[in-house]
Amino acid sequence: MKRFSLLLLLFAFACSRGEQAPASTTATQDKPAPQLQQPGQPPPPGPKLFVTNEVGGDMTVIDVGTRRAVTTIPLGKRPRGVRLSPDGTLLYVALSGSPIAGPGVDESKLPPADKKADGIGVVSVKDFKLLRTIPGGSDPEQVAISNDGKRLFVANEDVSAATVLDVNDGKVLATFKVGGEPEGVNLRPDGKVVYVTSEEDNQVTAIDIVGLKVLKTMEVGPRPRSTAFLPDSSRAYVPSENGSSISVIDAQRHRVLDTIKLTGGPLVRPMGTAVSPDGAFLFVTTGRGKNVVIIDTKTNRPVGSIEVGERPWGITVSPDGKMLFTANGTSNDVSIVDVEARKVLARVMAGNRPWGVAYVP
Repeated sequence: MKRFSLLLLLFAFACSRGEQAPASTTATQDKPAPQLQQPGQPPPPGPKLFVTNEVGGDMTVIDVGTRRAVTTIPLGKRPRGVRLSPDGTLLYVALSGSPIAGPGVDESKLPPADKKADGIGVVSVKDFKLLRTIPGGSDPEQVAISNDGKRLFVANEDVSAATVLDVNDGKVLATFKVGGEPEGVNLRPDGKVVYVTSEEDNQVTAIDIVGLKVLKTMEVGPRPRSTAFLPDSSRAYVPSENGSSISVIDAQRHRVLDTIKLTGGPLVRPMGTAVSPDGAFLFVTTGRGKNVVIIDTKTNRPVGSIEVGERPWGITVSPDGKMLFTANGTSNDVSIVDVEARKVLARVMAGNRPWGVAYVP
């Protein structure tokens, strides 16, 4: 009887070990889910990343110190461009009810746009929640904010326009016709001019935000996606996705000075841009190229690259210039990169199709 009991015990132990092995293998092979902060627990102090998820309709908040997602904020349809207010208390997010459509798609076969979903979401950094949505014109894709925090500048993709809004009451202060499919909208650091890139017409429109008038339109490479300025407002850099190049622009006279050609073949498609706080380097995401290209702004020549993930788009740099962060669209994660070492320190899971990323100290 004792021998029979011992055999049963050994059999049970062997079965339990056999059941655990497949679970361990599966956990290793499957893509991990975001590790969120437990409900009711305060988030750890320190800098955070706020990442918009275009397909998920929400925002992932990542703690930079622990390299973990701490919460998810519901936003609405197609959150893309995101900007931090000058006082660091609010985030402004471009929301759109237009269906997702890549270049060359027959829009007549797409479902109708939900215009009620268009707007600029206002998110509280402290409370991690959507406070309100400001009407932002048709199909907002990206947004910029004036240095005094009083005006928003919105790229309205499907109507070839840029809209200027009063932050407090949402009143439309001005609307400008720009090139087809405007996407990137960015404020010159001195706060006097906004650049709007237009993918369809391969151009950049410079707008005087004090006088609310168009200053100039510049021709750049095919499918320009964003703009990054040097801190002293002297130059701007505009990536050409379909041209594998970057236009260098005199940001005071609004004229193209040079074109930086990127190597690596047709998969190198420059998209998102960010400049280091000291102005020494330009960082460019390359979409299907999987890399961030580093460009020396003194020579306007590439000096290195870092592989960060699948289809990196949105990019931002920490205020001390030591780290950069990319939203990787098809791998659904965010890369945390050591700039000096040119090394990815971690990849943190976000939501469905991360698009934009903002750093909040």
